[in-house]
Amino acid sequence: MKPFILTICLFLALSSFAQPKPTELDKSPMDMSYWPANYPILKMSGKAKDQPVARIIYGRPLKNGRAIFGGIIKYNEMWRLGANEATEIETFQALKIGGKILPKGRYTVYCLPTENKWTIIINKDNFCWGNFTYDSKKDLIRTDIDVEKNTDPAEAFTMYFEDGKNGANLIFLWDDIKTSLPILLVDEKTSKKK
Repeated sequence: MKPFILTICLFLALSSFAQPKPTELDKSPMDMSYWPANYPILKMSGKAKDQPVARIIYGRPLKNGRAIFGGIIKYNEMWRLGANEATEIETFQALKIGGKILPKGRYTVYCLPTENKWTIIINKDNFCWGNFTYDSKKDLIRTDIDVEKNTDPAEAFTMYFEDGKNGANLIFLWDDIKTSLPILLVDEKTSKKK
């Protein structure tokens, strides 16, 4: 009996060493913004009527005293719109972006920044790390948005939906830059006929 108990104890001791360790806290934590804002809290409190319209999942790098645009984010070079994995947008209904219909689904979002405009790219290749496997053949939408100066610089890269007329604006903030991507609601009956 003693050898059996000793074997069990040895097995348990060894198996505790073999367990993987959790990852360390990321310097650019992942975040998620919903449209409507705070949708999970609305749902929990019984105030959500339906599914959310959309959500965006992204890594939030910090400025940390660095030059951002034209510095670590190079002009005219593809950017993953955050850090680590490429930014993803999930839509729970068809939406209109840049004059084109984006069907309900999950997509990757990239950016080609310049000093005066950003080209936002919505691509159907998901689960990408950075933009290393970006394939332009999988682009669904490309649209340009204007760059504004932000009077209240943001230390952490931030994205959120701001309600607007017939839709929302997806706001991008970092350092002294603010951009806004208009997103329109689509009449489901009209979009199914097309």
